[in-house]
Amino acid sequence: MTKKQIKRVLRILFIAVSISSLYFVPWLLLKAWILPLPNTVQEQLDKAIGHGFEGMLVYIDQAGKPPQYYAAGWHNREAKIPANPKALFKIASISKLYDAVAVTKLVGDGRLSLDKTIADYLPELVGSIDNAEQITLELMIQHRSGMPNFTDAPNFWAAPAETYEASLALIKGMPANFEPGEDYEYCNTNYLLINKIMDNELAYPNFQFIQQEILTPLNLSNTYSSLSEVNIEEVMSGYHIGYPHDLKTNDYGMHATAEDVGTFLRALKDGTLFEQGEQEIYASVYEYEHSGWVPGYQSFASYHQDIDAVVVAFYSTTDPDLYNWNLSEIINQRIVNILKKQRIDNID
Repeated sequence: MTKKQIKRVLRILFIAVSISSLYFVPWLLLKAWILPLPNTVQEQLDKAIGHGFEGMLVYIDQAGKPPQYYAAGWHNREAKIPANPKALFKIASISKLYDAVAVTKLVGDGRLSLDKTIADYLPELVGSIDNAEQITLELMIQHRSGMPNFTDAPNFWAAPAETYEASLALIKGMPANFEPGEDYEYCNTNYLLINKIMDNELAYPNFQFIQQEILTPLNLSNTYSSLSEVNIEEVMSGYHIGYPHDLKTNDYGMHATAEDVGTFLRALKDGTLFEQGEQEIYASVYEYEHSGWVPGYQSFASYHQDIDAVVVAFYSTTDPDLYNWNLSEIINQRIVNILKKQRIDNID
């Protein structure tokens, strides 16, 4: 075969593989990805509702511009209340950023050590957690412990464990997924134990420490530890495909407005949240953005260096196959692309 013939064959094979792969791509994802980019963020939110989300909120803090608030869809579908950009939302695992900052501050004060292990802090777990003598606080923060994830227990979200003891019981005695530090696997058990370690050291609930050291200094008055602290009417409704009821009454942990999350993330990124030496500790162990998922609620908090923008996006619809998660990520990127395009247009 000549080089020209080889290239022709490879081109045909590439086209054939590409076409066949489309059978495995949900068409709405492809449509959301290839649609022309809207001119405004609000238009993109409206399109997201057209893609099947019941409601969506976005907060943008871009350098040199006033904060931007967006909403589309329903705050409460049943009551036909429109989405409110300043509604409270279940932020799920975004709370791990707050936990990581709290640990950083306790390490900076010499009250905790990144090098100490589960065996040091929770000796009662030796024998029931594999490698307890080798899993350090640092490895737990970074999801490199190898512990099984308690929220992966069968049907966990149908009836979530409500206490530390009940959550821990779901993985006690199970073998490690890998040796400490040898791999990465996102695992909620890490932060279950981190919160217990902080509670033990502080001798009071660690959210009180988060309130004192993070929320109050930043004037974040719309961030709460649980549903029990809030006015339920201010919480955006959440819906899970296949489940007929509003999920806002389920208590899955921290609640906050998109604005409060964005203000926190900006302070985390620019370092104003930290005392001397703390930012170096934090940068050595954790990240500056996060996402979260619980039934009915998807949340994303990210920072984009090239446009110096914090973007927080909340979606009030989930599904069993995480199809909506993939769709959310496409929409998030399109929002960032709109901001980039607007920046270029303004320069021109």
